[in-house]
Amino acid sequence: MKRILILGAGLVARPAVRYLLEKDGMQVVLADQAMDKSESILAGHPNGRSVRLDVNDSEKLGGQIAAADIVVSLLPWSLHPTIARWCVTHGKHLITASYVKAEMQSMDRDAREKGLCFLNEVGVDPGLDHMSAMQIIDTVKQQGGRIDSFFSYCGGLPALENNNNPLGYKFSWSPEGAMLAATNDGRYMEHGKVIEVPGDELFRHYWLKSVPAAGVFEAYVNRDALPYLKIYGIEDAAGMYRGTLRNVGYCETWDFIKQLGLLNRKMKFDFNEITPREVLANIVNCRGKDVRAGVAAYLKIPPYSLTLKKLEWLGLLSDRRLKIGTASVFEMFAHTLKNRLVYGEGEMDLLVMHHEFEAIYPDLPRQRIQSTLIDCGIPGGDSSMSRTVGYPVGIAASLVAEGKVNQVGVIRPVHPEIYTPLLAECRRLGICFKERRSELDADERSYWGD
Repeated sequence: MKRILILGAGLVARPAVRYLLEKDGMQVVLADQAMDKSESILAGHPNGRSVRLDVNDSEKLGGQIAAADIVVSLLPWSLHPTIARWCVTHGKHLITASYVKAEMQSMDRDAREKGLCFLNEVGVDPGLDHMSAMQIIDTVKQQGGRIDSFFSYCGGLPALENNNNPLGYKFSWSPEGAMLAATNDGRYMEHGKVIEVPGDELFRHYWLKSVPAAGVFEAYVNRDALPYLKIYGIEDAAGMYRGTLRNVGYCETWDFIKQLGLLNRKMKFDFNEITPREVLANIVNCRGKDVRAGVAAYLKIPPYSLTLKKLEWLGLLSDRRLKIGTASVFEMFAHTLKNRLVYGEGEMDLLVMHHEFEAIYPDLPRQRIQSTLIDCGIPGGDSSMSRTVGYPVGIAASLVAEGKVNQVGVIRPVHPEIYTPLLAECRRLGICFKERRSELDADERSYWGD
């Protein structure tokens, strides 16, 4: 029986754990600081065991990893290098859903020398985006064609019937990650031209994107897309873009949020003594005056602006004390988002992933290939985000445990031996992409903002 150690019993753990418990020959050890969370997920299954573990307890972490065959980390990416070093020490395979950072990549040689598979980026984004893209890219190559342009979009959003707040967004993860990502630089390529998007202009550089059977969204660049030209084996492509989808109005609102300084981690106040409205008055330097008018003047927007109504709805123009002690403006804003932009009991989320390729064949017209995943959470059950992250992670762990992955080192799921069975199993579980192909006229080429 293979012993799989899963670190973290958070929001995406349940589908991964339950999938593995239903597989023959698998024993799951679910480790978390809060045993009530892990025991709730395991639900008394005979092949599951709960362990209380603080990953900062190095000796105990090393002991749990030594006793496992495969380690799955669902913890924040910053903890993965520590976990990976223990996996190297004890000769254990590792699965994560996180981006490959430099420190993880630096362990590639050690993992190869020990014949270990450190499979990363195997969630939804990154993860299903890579796998669904590579399946099409490899098919085009097998048919004698090549990819000339690839634009990919993904967004986790409230389902339409539960999109009931003025910001059009809810957090299924900790908002701090999204807040930090709001300052990321972006880079992509279109018609062979590299386009740089500085972090302070991130939400000003967006377009409207229509996704078949899903609707119209705003799309803004997701980090640096250019390394994926090599990762996907399409180095000669003239276009490469990775974007985030959000409901219309999101980008302008978050640009104003950044301008207002709500992501400031240095400015601190005692929130037992000061209110959000007084904090904004300090920021825009209008103490003792009409704060709403002061914020409007500071942002150079009309006092009847929708942005001001959104700030008011969030409670940022309120005189109610938050009682969170001394905290930064960033922490105050995170606290606000955690309490206002949350999913209620029985509410569903929506996952939209959309790829658009331009493929060139020697004796055929240029083709547009679209591949779209639209997935909703289950009322009273797992969210779409937890399913589309957790299932790929669980399936990947199962493939490694069964000896079906021959790749070693620090890898991504861009190899057919990984993505073919994984996507097939996702289809069985109801996570399906729909593909469309059409010929392109000359004036249609690379018009991505439709």
